[in-house]
Amino acid sequence: MSNKQKRFFLSEDEIPQYWYNIQADMKNKPMPPLNPKTKEPLKPEDLFPVFAQELCRQELNQTDAWIEIPEPVREMYKYYRSTPLVRAYGLEKALDTPAHIYFKNESVSPVGSHKLNSALAQAYYCKEEGVTNVTTETGAGQWGAALSYAAKVFGLEAAVYQVKISYNQKPYRRSIMQTFGAQVTPSPSMSTRAGKDILTKYPNYQGSLGTAISEAIELAMTTPNCKYTLGSVLSHVTLHQTVIGLEAEKQMAMAGEYPDIVIGCFGGGSNFGGVSFPFMRHTILEGKQTRYIAAEPASCPKLTRGKFLYDFGDEAGYTPLLPMFTLGHNFAPANIHAGGLRYHGAGVIVSQLLKDKLMEAVDIQQLESFQAGCLFAQAEGIIPAPESCHAIAATIREAQKCKEAGEGKVILFNLSGHGLIDMASYDQYLAGNLVNYELTDADIQKNLDEIQNL
Repeated sequence: MSNKQKRFFLSEDEIPQYWYNIQADMKNKPMPPLNPKTKEPLKPEDLFPVFAQELCRQELNQTDAWIEIPEPVREMYKYYRSTPLVRAYGLEKALDTPAHIYFKNESVSPVGSHKLNSALAQAYYCKEEGVTNVTTETGAGQWGAALSYAAKVFGLEAAVYQVKISYNQKPYRRSIMQTFGAQVTPSPSMSTRAGKDILTKYPNYQGSLGTAISEAIELAMTTPNCKYTLGSVLSHVTLHQTVIGLEAEKQMAMAGEYPDIVIGCFGGGSNFGGVSFPFMRHTILEGKQTRYIAAEPASCPKLTRGKFLYDFGDEAGYTPLLPMFTLGHNFAPANIHAGGLRYHGAGVIVSQLLKDKLMEAVDIQQLESFQAGCLFAQAEGIIPAPESCHAIAATIREAQKCKEAGEGKVILFNLSGHGLIDMASYDQYLAGNLVNYELTDADIQKNLDEIQNL
């Protein structure tokens, strides 16, 4: 193996200068988000009270395929980009597969995950608009950590609502956010009307991303000179993440290969879209034959078992109505350790792409995901985040199919973050204390029945 290159890097001047907006190239554009009161399609200005104005324009932009990355954001990208493309020789050997496996290692960012790619952009646009405070929600804490750091970089105050179960499961994530200067509150809390309503109805509720989003939006809308920021789901977030796939495209060329399969774990869609959309443009525009696989938790299976409906992006109904695959905004996900994937709905772009069969989805049980994470750690020396373990599990499935068929396909997956601050979850797995969560069709249908008439 000594003559085989393991890692592929780009020089700083090769870091992408533009993000890729797949909406411009989609044959079937995503259906419009709707104002929940009027049921009219949203205009960018409808979102101005909540988000920075440039982010609102990016959200609904279906015409410009390329959006320039502001120079201050690109300068901050240089702190950790390009991230390496890595040939997973160790994993290939462990699986005895003829597949060529590559992963984009986003765990090398200052906060340990891909989330900083959008946090820096969102904080920059808020600062440019004269905003002084930003709010957000976070599940596992990866996004909260990224936003906390980005806010400090651009001189903003950050308030983070962290899903209560993750707040308790992952105390060091909380510490990281506080180290960067953010205020962190477990959600649901008594600090907002949305939180009070939920706690009054369910006193022991351990929280969800939908709940935390409601609290963060409420705080933004009731605080002067404050805007809300979001770590996934919305189109402008995934736009910023395309820096991952754009780099990977150049790096795969350096390796002399092109992926037959692109895989990302899936919560709302930001890292999956970030790695896959730049490759998907060649499928849309040139007919390139590549499979795109989103790997979601079996306990929160909106892509594999949800329905395509208009639904709220949060629990309290503060957001616009989004056309998406959903389990219902009142769906309470099981307390799995992949906190970043415990979200009831999928982004509107991914939802349309799934409808159009340009991509596919698989669901992964919790125990399979940790088994995959441990194998990857032993083979490649990186302990992955519980979220990333889902992408690894899906990759292993495909690599094993290649072995059975004797096919040397090229597989690329996104290692969206490391798990060094998630070792409590590995402790639980290694001690045999984790379980799989089985969802019945009745569990899913109950929540969907409640939103059919939205």
